[in-house]
Order: sequence, then C-alpha cells, then structure tokens
Amino acid sequence: MAKRTGFLTIPSVMVGGDKSNEVDIQVLPQSSVIPGEADIFISSEVDFQQSFVQAQILYKVKIFRGVATRQARIIEPKLSGADVLKEILGEDRNYESKMNGKNYNVLERVYAIFPQQSGQIHIGSSIFEARIVKNGRITGKKLFQSEPITVKVNPIPPPPVAFPNAKWLPAKSVNLNQEWSRNLDKLSAGEPITRHIIVKVLGQLSTQIPLLDIEPVKNIKIYPDKPELLDAIVPGGVLATRKDQYAMIGVVAQDVVLPEIHLPWWDINENIWKISSLPAFALKIIPSNDIELIQLSENIEPAEILVNPAEVIYSDYWKYISQIFIVIWILTVLLWWQSTRPKKKTYPIKEPPIYKQQAKLLRKARKAAIEGDAKSVKLLLLNWGRLQWRENTPNSMRELSELVTDPLSLELDRFCEATYGPNSNDSWDGQVLAKALRKITIKKTFKDLSEKDILPPLMPS
Repeated sequence: MAKRTGFLTIPSVMVGGDKSNEVDIQVLPQSSVIPGEADIFISSEVDFQQSFVQAQILYKVKIFRGVATRQARIIEPKLSGADVLKEILGEDRNYESKMNGKNYNVLERVYAIFPQQSGQIHIGSSIFEARIVKNGRITGKKLFQSEPITVKVNPIPPPPVAFPNAKWLPAKSVNLNQEWSRNLDKLSAGEPITRHIIVKVLGQLSTQIPLLDIEPVKNIKIYPDKPELLDAIVPGGVLATRKDQYAMIGVVAQDVVLPEIHLPWWDINENIWKISSLPAFALKIIPSNDIELIQLSENIEPAEILVNPAEVIYSDYWKYISQIFIVIWILTVLLWWQSTRPKKKTYPIKEPPIYKQQAKLLRKARKAAIEGDAKSVKLLLLNWGRLQWRENTPNSMRELSELVTDPLSLELDRFCEATYGPNSNDSWDGQVLAKALRKITIKKTFKDLSEKDILPPLMPS
C-alpha cells in the first residue's frame, strides 16, 4: 500500500538472470474527489459497525468508473486486530449508475467476514489500480483507495434462561422444517420410515449449525444418519442449510407424539435470543398386516375369566405364541433394514465442527513456523487444505499457495523455494509465515484466479 500521494516508481525485480522494468504510478489523495464529479472513485461499507464473535459481517466495495480503463485490478483490503475468516461472496457485479448527470460503470464486490474472537477488526483500504484512457491517451498507473473501517466485535452473550446449554448460533434468520420419506397414513409396527429435519440459517456457515437435541420416544427406535451441509450465496450473505436424517421404527402399534424441537439462536439484527421451533408431531402406528395382534379388553370382569379355566389357559397359550412370532418378525425386519443400509453409517455425533478443526491446525502451523519446524508446517497446512477443499485437495505446498492470496501465497512460495529443490537451504522466515497465517483470504477456483484481475473496459456514453 502506498504511504504517500504523488508520482512513485516501483523498482525493478531480479529473478534469476531476468530483470523486470520499473513502473511509474500516481497515488491520488484519499477521498479527495466528490462522487458524481470525479472520473473514478471507490467506496466501501459494512452492514454492521458492531457485531459478535462468529457473526457474519458483509463488507461491500464499489468502484465507480466514468472513463475507460486498462490493466485494471482490485487490491483486497488488509484486516488486522481479531482473527477472522474472510470469503468473497459470489461473482463481482457490474451495473450502470448515474450521479449528478454523469454516467458510471459500477463494479461491486462483497466479502463475508466471520470474526473468531472479540475485540476490534481494522479493515484497511480497498485499492483500485488502473491506467486511464482519456482523449485517446493512456495514462500511467493510478491508484484509488477507499476509507478504512473499524468494526467492534462483542463477546458471546450468556445463553437464554430457558436453554442454559444452548449452542452459540448468531444469524439473521433461522427456519426449521421437516419432511418424511413416505406417506404416514398407514404406518405399521416394525416398518422403518425416515424423518428429514432441515435447518436453514441466513448469515452463517453450515458447519456452525449445531446438532439438534432430539428427545427419545418410548417404543420408537431412532437411528441418526450423516447430515448434509450446504452453503449458498444470496443477497443477505451466506445461506447455510443442514439436513439431518433419522430412520425411525415403531416397535408396537400405538399413537405416539414426537416432542417439539427447539433451536435457540442470536438475532444479529435485534441483538436478542430467539427460539425457532418445530411443533410436536403425532404418529399413528397400526398393527402389522402380516401378524394379527391379540388385544385383551380392559373391561373383562374377573368372574368372566374364571368361568372356564381351560379357556383361559388356551388363550394365554396362543397369546405367548403370538408374542414370540411378533418378536421374531420384528427382529427379521430390523436385520433386513440393517443389511440394506450402507456399511459406513455411524458417525461420531460430537465430532468438532470443521472450522474448529481448521483453527486448531492453523494454530499448530503458526507455532511450528515460529519454531522453524518445516516438516510440521507442511503436514499441518496440507491437512488444513484437505478440510478447506474437499473436492480438489491440494497435494503440495505449491498448489496450496495458488489457492490463497498474498501475503500468505508469497510466503508459501518462499517456503517452497527454501525447503525444496536443489537450491534449498532451509533458510526461511518462520515469523513472517506465522504472521501471514493469521489472515487468510481464499481464492475460489483456479479459473477465477485468472479472471478476477481483469475488469471489463468501459467507455461511458
């Protein structure tokens, strides 16, 4: 980032036997232009000046261009203060705007910031660098920057009184819904059915949605399955979805009520605890069609039972036989259902969320970097990369450096040069690498890396 305004020269860089050319740039005073009159200006804003730990903060940058540009690129803001997770939300938007009678092409980029600890976050200036085309001439490179922003991050408040063990879930909105694998009109004893409970949270990551507390129900066997997690980009930020599946089997014919499900969450718009609920649900489990259950009436008088002792013995005999057959049939159904399930269907319910596993790996990597343990740094960062990119896992530190932005990308390249190849000398700066690991910005895909730095040229009408 430029330290002063005026005409500056970026010196040449030596790489092996090659030498780059010097580059002349002009740094304009910050916020010295009036929107609607300047040819180019840049603005930035956040949706919350105060927030909470792990709550989403949307940082929006807008670049207004009233003239055509060449070799344009955006330099991302640097964050300092509390540890954060930062992600670019979707693709950049381009649209037309008119201010004070002047036409502008506007490029808008939105970042989602998730602070991991309380304190203050200092968001540095976003910088737009480009050559300006005006009156048929192309100027030298010029820099335009936005105002820096400071956000206060509050600690996690106490849980609600009614739910002292509530998990922390800050969000804009939370909705619970349920679906069933088939019609519930004729649900027989011993027949399995699957209950799907869907939790949608606006302004949060899917890995942050806690496991629901499902109360046991008498004579109902419940088998939880692996949840499905999904994050989508919507106008309000990240829309997270968690879909839990529960296989359920009614052991006996009866009317049962599944208890109400509650999910406490913190409303970041109103700064209060709220409770999203799924109402209680009644199920009618009928006797199985294969075996006719024998039910004794509760209204039989004792005198009637003793009239013919032989008949009582006969009825008890068949009752026991029927119960044995029912148990055998239920065991057969359970074994059949168990054999049709995929083999790997048991998962530890209390496994730490992915973001906590990643934070632990990064802490160990920073410690290893400070201690100069290159082998541990490599192992820890590659394990972190496997959690971050499940589908396209980076297999080397060089591939990992291409998936993140500077300064971490630059430090990983230096780490590779110092520890690999014929010119390796194990002389790398662990302190600098540890510092770079505290602020990580992730690139979305390899394709996006080549497209993000190129903005469409504009010639306003």
